[in-house]
Amino acid sequence: HNVKLLSLGCTDPTLVWGSRYSTDTIFVLFFRCNSFMGNSAVQKKPQSKPKKPHLSGHKGGSASREPQPKRLEEVYTALRQGLDEYLEVHQTELDKLMLLMKDMKRNSRLVSHQIKSIERYMRRLEFHMSKVDELYEAFCIQSRLRDGAIRMKQAFSSSPSTKATKESISEVNRRYKEYTENMSTFETELENLLGEFHIKMKGLAGFARLCPGDQYEIFMRYGRQRWKLKGRIEVNSRQSWDGDEMVFMPLITDLINIKVTELKGLATHILVGSVICETKELFTAMPQVVAVDVNDLGTIKLNLEVTW
Repeated sequence: HNVKLLSLGCTDPTLVWGSRYSTDTIFVLFFRCNSFMGNSAVQKKPQSKPKKPHLSGHKGGSASREPQPKRLEEVYTALRQGLDEYLEVHQTELDKLMLLMKDMKRNSRLVSHQIKSIERYMRRLEFHMSKVDELYEAFCIQSRLRDGAIRMKQAFSSSPSTKATKESISEVNRRYKEYTENMSTFETELENLLGEFHIKMKGLAGFARLCPGDQYEIFMRYGRQRWKLKGRIEVNSRQSWDGDEMVFMPLITDLINIKVTELKGLATHILVGSVICETKELFTAMPQVVAVDVNDLGTIKLNLEVTW
């Protein structure tokens, strides 16, 4: 498999970022950009609620796993940057509305309501950020304690074998297990604060590779979460797919595995390519158009829109 960063490029921000807040916007804690985007420049037809992936187990992750401090630090850093970006976006909009209130001859109930809504959301966001920081610091403390236990065990192991030494090693092993369990607990709790990835299928791009009548199957695996969809290339370069949107719960240690297969017949499936994609780049306030190179030559790309 190829391990790649998702190549990100929002080609036209006006298509995914509204210019004003809607009058009855409800701000939710788990970071749906669409919940505060307002009116889009493009009219969209009503869509059914995005389905949740097939799951087995908590959050799609493994029930018991070895903590990975380095990976958690990377995800925490990306998460913190994304939360800061959300806060900055709301602060900018709040400043605009405050100036608007000053310029108005009489107070507008609508603008006042919007200001209060944004202020409430920002307070909730700041509280959420403090919980994230608290959990990460608790994880780091347990990680340092575990590192100390490892060094102590090495020191005792190099000492002459006595009853006291064996008892000390047994106690160190007990503490090591305790610190590891605590790290896993904090990691799981932090994972529950990562929000959601809303992924929209935008189609395949293959230049001369895609022909009318071709059928493809796309399979995504993210931890224990699954999304499988089938599509057909129509005339005039149109594509029809049996699914268009999925919600993935972000994971700390797992990456997104994507496999694209061409369906030639009932028993003939040709692997177009498979790729493992990094997810740290997806913790951003604005929706992103993601182009994934499915094969090594990059002649077939999978286009997705990801909203955190």
